[in-house]
Amino acid sequence: MAVRGVKRVAAALAVAAGTTLATLATPARAVEREHHLGLDAGAAMLVVHDKSTPDVGGVAGLHYTYGLNDQFNLLVEATWSLVALGETLQDPSTPRTRPSNVTSGGVGLGYVLDVLRWVPWGGVLLGGYALEGGTIDGVKVLPGAAIALGLDYRFDRSWVAGVSVRQHMLVTDMTDYPSFTQAFARFEYTWGW
Repeated sequence: MAVRGVKRVAAALAVAAGTTLATLATPARAVEREHHLGLDAGAAMLVVHDKSTPDVGGVAGLHYTYGLNDQFNLLVEATWSLVALGETLQDPSTPRTRPSNVTSGGVGLGYVLDVLRWVPWGGVLLGGYALEGGTIDGVKVLPGAAIALGLDYRFDRSWVAGVSVRQHMLVTDMTDYPSFTQAFARFEYTWGW
């Protein structure tokens, strides 16, 4: 009998706590047809097959997002990553697969889990990559895809900041470039809600 009473009290407390949290929670803020325009800055890491260490450097980018509905967003982005300094053709045996920078652009679809001011999201993008500089002659253009994960914080209806990670796959040359990763701090302006 005492166990049953404890269970009832625990259930009543859980309902009361849930009701209290629901009434105190800030409303969800992402809406359909909302536009986001933002800047990204962070770090990039390119793994080149014939190098003993990954190339690490900075990345800068721009992104645009459009709310197709409450759950799905159109994602458009462009980035430029400096992955190596001083990468030169030292002798004829040096592989011609080592870029100094990577420019990328992609379009995709994101899923937004809009619950509070903190907004987690994920997405998939398809795009192209231009590897140049270093030991590469000219520009090496490759198609690819990226998986994106992020967490945004909405200060108000117009200003958002967050973090994001991209794992890129250069699908036609994954032997030479098995991994390309970017991590960003993001800042954006939103309108059209």
